[in-house]
Amino acid sequence: MEIERITPAAPRSESTRGFSLALSAYLLWGILPLYIKAVAHISPAEVLAHRVLWSIPIAAVVLIVLGQTKDIKAAFRSPRTILLACMTATLITINWGIYVWAIGAGHAIDAALGYFINPLFSIFLGAVLLKERLLPMQIAAISLAAVAVVILTWDAGTMPWVALGLTCSWGFYGFFRKTLPVGANQGFLLEVLLLSPAAVAYMIYLAMTDSGHFLADNSTDTILLLVAGAVTAVPLMLYGNGAKLLQLSTIGIMQYIAPTIVFLIAVFLFNEHFSTAKMVAFCLIWTALVIYTFAMLRQLKGR
Repeated sequence: MEIERITPAAPRSESTRGFSLALSAYLLWGILPLYIKAVAHISPAEVLAHRVLWSIPIAAVVLIVLGQTKDIKAAFRSPRTILLACMTATLITINWGIYVWAIGAGHAIDAALGYFINPLFSIFLGAVLLKERLLPMQIAAISLAAVAVVILTWDAGTMPWVALGLTCSWGFYGFFRKTLPVGANQGFLLEVLLLSPAAVAYMIYLAMTDSGHFLADNSTDTILLLVAGAVTAVPLMLYGNGAKLLQLSTIGIMQYIAPTIVFLIAVFLFNEHFSTAKMVAFCLIWTALVIYTFAMLRQLKGR
């Protein structure tokens, strides 16, 4: 998940509020597979279109209530901002699409793995794209993650595309999202607004070909698709507002909550096969994350 650098001098009341908001976001992300499993009989593209479309009114209402609409108007007058937003919107669409397909197709364990790897991939991106110097412990953590990927590739006979796809799409999304000159709430609304023409066009196509599930005979499907906006927008906006009030170290540790819940749901509720190779790979990733977290806390303590 995206990590944001936060000023450590936040008042206690703000830190408590930030922790509650961020925790709520990670818990909602953790149980998101339950919703996605409920719509697994609907094509990922249709689910994705509804996630985009029904997120707009929720995000818009939040901005109106908070009085943050000026940035949206300014963003549409800036070609650079629109170009960056198109890039982040494309990346988040890829991420959502892979995730929806993965959960519905029985690859929730792979999805959890992708988000466990993400913090290590973010460090790697910083070193490659920003020329940030890697600490020895960070190199060790990234190396363990690489070994885990090799083991999974050897076991399956192919690259773990779901995990790597989620890791790369979310990692690059976080990287480029930091350069978008608008706040978290405004940026999210901007992204879904840019995605909405394609979403509306696809929904019209589904209606014309009588191949969609929205407003069809099954009212449950209609309700589930309407809820898609809430399950998409609410955790993202909770996280965006909570992260601003927390220290980097707090967010760094909390980001493991969601993939841990997803992993537990995959194994104990969805009964997905947890092979020996995956067990070894996960142990390597978890060890790498312990090393990463220790290095991060040590680095922050030395400031």
